[in-house]
Amino acid sequence: MSQEPLFFDKTGHLEFGPDDVDNPKNYSLKRKCYVTGIAILLVMNATFASSAPSGSFQSVSEDLKVSAEAAGLVTTLFLVGYCAGPLFWAPLSEFYGRRNIFWISFALYLAFGFLCAFAPNFGALLAGRFLTGAAASAALTNAPGILADVWGAVGRGNAMVLFATMTFVGPALGPVVSGFLQVTKNWRWTFYVLLWMAGLTQLLLLTLPETLPAMALRNKARRVRRTTENDSVRAPVEDSDRSLGGVFKIALTRPWKLLVDPISFLVSIYYALVYTLLYMLFSIYPIVFQQKRQWNAGIGELPLIGTVVGACIGGLLLFVNTQIRQRRFAHGRTPVPEDRLPGAMVGAVMFAVTIFWFAWTAEYDSIPWAVPTVAGTFLATSILLIFVTFINYIIDTYLMYAASAVAANTVLRSACAASSPLFTQYMFDAMGVGGAGSLIGGLGVLLMPMPFVFYKYGALIRAKSKFASTEETRNPPADEESLPKSLTMNSVSNTNNEPLDERN
Repeated sequence: MSQEPLFFDKTGHLEFGPDDVDNPKNYSLKRKCYVTGIAILLVMNATFASSAPSGSFQSVSEDLKVSAEAAGLVTTLFLVGYCAGPLFWAPLSEFYGRRNIFWISFALYLAFGFLCAFAPNFGALLAGRFLTGAAASAALTNAPGILADVWGAVGRGNAMVLFATMTFVGPALGPVVSGFLQVTKNWRWTFYVLLWMAGLTQLLLLTLPETLPAMALRNKARRVRRTTENDSVRAPVEDSDRSLGGVFKIALTRPWKLLVDPISFLVSIYYALVYTLLYMLFSIYPIVFQQKRQWNAGIGELPLIGTVVGACIGGLLLFVNTQIRQRRFAHGRTPVPEDRLPGAMVGAVMFAVTIFWFAWTAEYDSIPWAVPTVAGTFLATSILLIFVTFINYIIDTYLMYAASAVAANTVLRSACAASSPLFTQYMFDAMGVGGAGSLIGGLGVLLMPMPFVFYKYGALIRAKSKFASTEETRNPPADEESLPKSLTMNSVSNTNNEPLDERN
């Protein structure tokens, strides 16, 4: 049996050769799709679980003898876990690899899910929700890294659109399922469903290969040493001087430095608004369709399916736009970050318009239910356009610091969204659907010029930043939704020990 040819870099370390089957980028299309499917399923578990109990707050309140407002903490504590998780799981994934961290984090998610499902009191339920949120956040933090590991520029762009769409589909479907379970069963059945989903996913995780290139190369080096007894074959990561403490130091300090940088700060504010509104919708829809129109808890959550359709429309628009731009600019100049912003421009205008449309058609029961439902559909489309476009803009703007910028953004938006179940009911009771919606719409109008300003002056703003890239000429993009090539390798040559998991 002939030995496979080995390739080494200038320092004498093992590297992937052309068409190397151990390189995740060279997986077959079938295997890439399978790995992507597992990553998307992980995300669906996390996002579905984040909002699912919101459809059964009444049942929680009655069974555990707490107020309806206190029941909202079931969602709040889960999202607080979202805040803590990214700063913990991303460095561990960079240090130990994707697969091991997914195995551990999801096993914890499944274990703490039992605590939620069989909680003897409200305190135990809240503790379980915080812990499951922290564990589930590994999916949102590290799943994009898997997509970057296995796909090239074109495939990764399409996979990322699918990933972003699922981050909206999951939360929208959660209340629909739990609403019907509240009518026919009780709130614990929501957590039984979550356990069934998690159990299936945990089994599939056993088949997930290690995709982080540095770890895949290390595994190959170990296999070569074992089969050839040549101890001189080593991967770069095996001789690097990085430490877990150093990785955590960067992960816990740099995001806050990036947060106050102008572009990162303003985008984070915009993100906080749209992400908070997303979780407010899970309280707003029951107000509109159950409280005002007297629908039951099951039927009253069905209009949320409109937001699922809207997210899919947004994903389809981004996918089509990517294909068009790839053909148009296949031989164009190197793109700069501002080339991504037209999608956010459309989304910003649509966001402001659809908020007012939804609020004032939902205010009056005489208006058919389909009208605010359609408004909510296009509201979800606008949120997805803003979400995907700006996350790619942040990545392109900060390049080697993108992981820190995205981590800061994730913590801020999750913290804001965590508060939404605690004030939404009071806000809409006091101001009415039209008034409260107009307040949110007014904020949307104030933030609407942001992508337009960045499109025109972004290069000048970046030039004054010590973190941002400084290209000053706007060129047509070759791939609207793909990452810069410098972010796709996740190699061990990252001299800053920057966690790369969220760069997608």
